[in-house]
Amino acid sequence: MESPWAGQRSAEQSSWQWDEADGAVGAPPDVISGGPEGSRPSRRALLVGAAGVLAGGAALWAAFGRSDGAPPPRPLPLPTALEGPAPLWTYRGPQAMAPEWSANRSDRPVFLSRAGLRVLDPASGAPARLIPFDLPSSGARPGGPDLVGSMVFGPDRLFSAVRGRIDSRLLSDPGGDWSMPLPDVLGNGSVRLAGCDGGTLYGTVLDFGSAKAVSPDTVVFAIRLSDRSLLWSVPVGAGEYPFAPVTADYGGLPCGRRVADHAEVVVRDAADGRELWTTPVDTDLRWCATGPERVYVPNGTGAVRALGPTGRSLWTSVPAEGEQWRALPPVADGDRVYVPFDNGLVIAYEAATGRQVWSFRLPFLLDSRSIPLLTEDVLYVPGPAAGGVCAIDAATGRLLWTFRDSGPGKDVWSLAADDTRLFAGHDDVLHALPPAGG
Repeated sequence: MESPWAGQRSAEQSSWQWDEADGAVGAPPDVISGGPEGSRPSRRALLVGAAGVLAGGAALWAAFGRSDGAPPPRPLPLPTALEGPAPLWTYRGPQAMAPEWSANRSDRPVFLSRAGLRVLDPASGAPARLIPFDLPSSGARPGGPDLVGSMVFGPDRLFSAVRGRIDSRLLSDPGGDWSMPLPDVLGNGSVRLAGCDGGTLYGTVLDFGSAKAVSPDTVVFAIRLSDRSLLWSVPVGAGEYPFAPVTADYGGLPCGRRVADHAEVVVRDAADGRELWTTPVDTDLRWCATGPERVYVPNGTGAVRALGPTGRSLWTSVPAEGEQWRALPPVADGDRVYVPFDNGLVIAYEAATGRQVWSFRLPFLLDSRSIPLLTEDVLYVPGPAAGGVCAIDAATGRLLWTFRDSGPGKDVWSLAADDTRLFAGHDDVLHALPPAGG
C-alpha cells in the first residue's frame, strides 16, 4: 500500500550534492563514511568508497547472492547531504534492509536483508560477520521461514525458525551457533517466533495439516535456552496468538484471542503458560504493548486503554473532538507511556493515571512501521525516508534534534541502540549516531 508521504520523495531524490568538507578515507569499503578517524565524507572519500562498495558488493554477490544467474542490482547514489548530528560512521548495504522480518530489535548494529544478516562492528561499522539464509520471494513455503516475524534477536543471538527446527546464530562468533529440532509434542507445523526475554524463547506452531487446513490448531510454546529444552507448551486453538515482541519488562506473555463477536487480551504466565487473566477489548485488536505491570491496547481508532496487573481497566485516553487519528503501538517506562499517532502527534501520558504530560507534533506522518525507541531519557521516533528521525526529550517533550540524509528511499527509518550509540537506517543505508542525551 502506498504510504501517504510518497509524493514527497521526488524532490528529495532529485537534489543530489557533494559534501565538500574534508574527511578521512580509512574505513572499510562498505563503510562509506566515518569510523574511528572519519566524520562526514569528502568528495574524494565518497568516490573511493563508492568504488569499494561496487567491488565489495560484487564479491559478496558472487559468494552469497542468487544462484539464478541474475546480475547484482545497480547501485544507488550515496546519501551525501546530512542534517542533524554528524554520524560516527555510515554503512551501505548491498540491498535494502528488511527489518520487518524480525519480531524485535537487536542491541547491536545489524543489517538484515535478503542477502543475509550482516553484523557490523559498533565502533567502526565494518562488517564483522555475514549470516546467510535462504528466504522465499513471498509468503511461506514448506521447509522455509515466513518472511515477516520469522526471526527474533536475543542477547547477542539471532533465532530463526523453519518447519520443524529452530536455529540460533551467535552474532559475534559462528562457533557458538546451534540448531535444535522442535520437540515431538509441537508437531511439524509452521513456526512463528514471538520474542526472547533473555533466557526464554517464545513462539507458536500452526498445524496446517490437510485435515485442518480451514481451522488449524495453534500451540504456544516456550523454549528454555540454557539447556535448549521445552519449558512449556499450551494448545490454544486457531484464534489465539502471542503479540510480538515479547519483553522482560512485564513478566507475562500477552496474547490476542479472536472470538465470535469481539477480541480478548489473554495474559499467560511466562513460567508455565497458564492463563492468568482475560479481558474483552475493541474488536480491532491491532496491537498490544506492555510496560512495567501494565498492558496497553487500542480503544477504538484513536484512543489507548491501560490495563492493570489483573486485566482491570486503569484509564482510557480520549481524542479531542473532531480529531481523526489512529493510535500506534506505544512504548513505556515505569512512569510514562509514549503514544505515537499516525497524524504525526506523540503524546506522553502518566502510566498510573493517564494524565497527559506533554504532546509534540512531528514534521512527518507515521504508520505502523514507525516504531519508536525509548532510551533512559530520550524518545526516538522514526519517520519516512525523507522525514528522518526525531529525538525528543522524554521528560519534557522538547525536540532535541532531527536527523535525515539525502539518500533516495521509500522505506521508514528503523532504529536500534546500544549503551553509547543510536543506529538509524532506511533502505540500504545505516548510520551510527551519538545519543541525543549524551
